[in-house]
Amino acid sequence: MSTPIDTPTRELCPRCRRPSSVCWCAELVPVPSRTRVVFLQHPREARVGVSTCRMAHLSLPNSSMHVLWSPDQSPEFAAELADPDTFILFPAADAVDIATLPTPPRTLVVVDGTWSNARKIVQRSALLQALPRVAFHPDFTSNYRIRREPAEHCLSTIEATAHALEHLEHAPGRYTPMLAAFTRMVDTQLEFRAHNHGQSRHHKRHPTRDKPDLLAHLLAPLRAAWPRLVVFYVEHESPQDGGEPVLVELLALRPATGERLHVHARNDDERGHAQAAWRDFLGADAVLGGWGYNGLNRLRGAPGWAHAPLLDLRALRREALGKRSMLPTGPDRAEQRLAIITAIAHELRAADHMS
Repeated sequence: MSTPIDTPTRELCPRCRRPSSVCWCAELVPVPSRTRVVFLQHPREARVGVSTCRMAHLSLPNSSMHVLWSPDQSPEFAAELADPDTFILFPAADAVDIATLPTPPRTLVVVDGTWSNARKIVQRSALLQALPRVAFHPDFTSNYRIRREPAEHCLSTIEATAHALEHLEHAPGRYTPMLAAFTRMVDTQLEFRAHNHGQSRHHKRHPTRDKPDLLAHLLAPLRAAWPRLVVFYVEHESPQDGGEPVLVELLALRPATGERLHVHARNDDERGHAQAAWRDFLGADAVLGGWGYNGLNRLRGAPGWAHAPLLDLRALRREALGKRSMLPTGPDRAEQRLAIITAIAHELRAADHMS
């Protein structure tokens, strides 16, 4: 008899409640927030191992988390919403764009669950129906590559929360560090899939090498973005006072044309010129080709730097071709790293032509 995948003998971390082999607690970065966040998780989502609601709660000291079928029947949850300056993050026709609020609410309710379950729990709750709604339109695509989102603009709970708080509190980049655990979880899950540990039955039954149609499907985003693709790499330095890393160098290349950009931003004069040159280089409809999401998060977290939707070439290469690689370390690595990322973009493009 085979052993069940979710065997109860696996050691679980008491904090994140994940098996020790995929624990992400070491990457947790607590970020204080002016806004109190109240997470309401649908019970079905609580059983999903890769749910990010608990991760978001553990990353925000000024937050609470409730797992409820019927929030109106919980006095504790009702007490959390007693402050009149309480809003709910929920897309709706009457929702106010968070960017237009002059001051952040004291309390923000975030509902965690599939879109269908979240909608039902809100519709059935008089408490939630009475709250004013806020929403936003993300300017980046989700890094939640281990779960299928219903649409391109949909984000995981932790991504949505970080993005909302940055806009509500007018603090670009402040909540980017809390995404470190999220990135760690996604990368770890993809590594397990690549090694056939916990890989879904769909990947087992339909290997890419035996399914040209599947390869073509995986590479479709690259095919569509190729004329607009901008491969890039950003270099950072950590200040001596221990503050947040500062973006000091950016390299970019358009694989379709060979056009290049290399700018430095070590002081205010260089930074202003570099940001203007980068904005012009991107244009209005660029798609970024990056090595994971770290570069995009750095751009989003650094005031004044333009950014665009991201295509993760590292994950795409692993999923489509089953190949893994590392970027070089050490001094003067920026040019080498950009060259490798560019070569991978061309490798994927060539595989697409052959599929």
